Amino acid sequence: MQTNIFGEIETYGLTIEQAAKTANVSTATIRNWIKTGYLFQSGKGIVSQESFEKFMSEVAGKEKLNARANKLLKDDHDHKEVSDKLSLLIEKFNGEQIGIEYESLLADSYRNKEGIYYTPSWVVKDMFKNIKINPDYKFLDPCCGSGNFVIEAIRQGVAPENVYGFDVDENAVQITRQRIKEEFGFDTDNIKVGDFLEEAHKLKTEKITYDLIFTNPPWGKKIEKSAKEKYSALYSCGNSLDTTSLFLAASLSILKVNGFLGFLIQEAFFNITTFEDIRKRVLAKKILRFVDYGKVFKGLVTKAQAIVIENNASDPNDIVECCSENNVFNRTLDSFKENPKHIFNFWTNETEAKVITQLYSIKHITLKDRANWALGIVTGNNDRFCSNEPQSDYVPIYKGSDITKSGLKAPRTKLTKIL
Repeated sequence: MQTNIFGEIETYGLTIEQAAKTANVSTATIRNWIKTGYLFQSGKGIVSQESFEKFMSEVAGKEKLNARANKLLKDDHDHKEVSDKLSLLIEKFNGEQIGIEYESLLADSYRNKEGIYYTPSWVVKDMFKNIKINPDYKFLDPCCGSGNFVIEAIRQGVAPENVYGFDVDENAVQITRQRIKEEFGFDTDNIKVGDFLEEAHKLKTEKITYDLIFTNPPWGKKIEKSAKEKYSALYSCGNSLDTTSLFLAASLSILKVNGFLGFLIQEAFFNITTFEDIRKRVLAKKILRFVDYGKVFKGLVTKAQAIVIENNASDPNDIVECCSENNVFNRTLDSFKENPKHIFNFWTNETEAKVITQLYSIKHITLKDRANWALGIVTGNNDRFCSNEPQSDYVPIYKGSDITKSGLKAPRTKLTKIL
């Protein structure tokens, strides 16, 4: 019998869930560390206390695998120190630059955990394109950050007193309030500290709705699976549990009929199976625009892409403006409904979309149940998991260029261990 780090008496060690919570990572990451030999199990679903403590003290935040697999264990910042610097930023800078300077103070680990990537003003402005603004419209940014969407809404014609916003970061809320006061002379209490996924339910219950909801939701914000499942049930997200899906569905629940919603979203939203259920919900609405802005966030490989929706029932003949790589063309909404997994392939023009539809309509076979699959992986630590010499339990690594129509070439790269 022993006492674990939670002060609980147990025989074997920590459950995977306890280890994940303590290390501030997902349960999937803990399982990955078990597979790669960093952690050992002392029972089914139980992590050895000794191996966990050794890993946290000797490996976490130091070895390359851990740094890539989870940025949360290193490069953190002192929140108090950052907050103390805020008043100096407000004195020295103005407008959008305050947000830029503040974001630079945040550690990569914190930004990764909270999904913080402040939207450039030129992207924000474009997302409002062709939206006719009434001064009486109520505007909401569910996660306002340093206020770029809020400021642009007022510039577009929304009265300052009709602008609302939430953010979990009180420093960001202070910046947004300061910018509104500085540019428009209005001292607002409508920008508040709050978790939108909780606040939206209260707003919905109180039947408070908005004419305009524009935002850049926290991409991949780290929240517990149980919380994701709760919000998914609350906002009818189905199996789409990513925070982007949750924020989008929560926003739709408080958007007025005929209102407009604009979301800046990661590229995966448009074509990955995980987001299929939320894409189905979006297809039930009148989609106005899809826009590809490219890689606008420093340090992120994924593209930033936007969707703009009018909260009315969709019609198969609705025209969607598609903007991709300086090309602008129109697609009918119906052309997206026929896609496998309801993929939003808006980078494909109408003619190309018809070709794809035709190909899928012809009887064909797939590799499913007809092939052995090999999955490409990134080890994060080649020195530990790869070898130049043949070893037991190691298999060769093939590059794409090694695969030809006539078969596989001899592998020219290292061997990797079978995990």
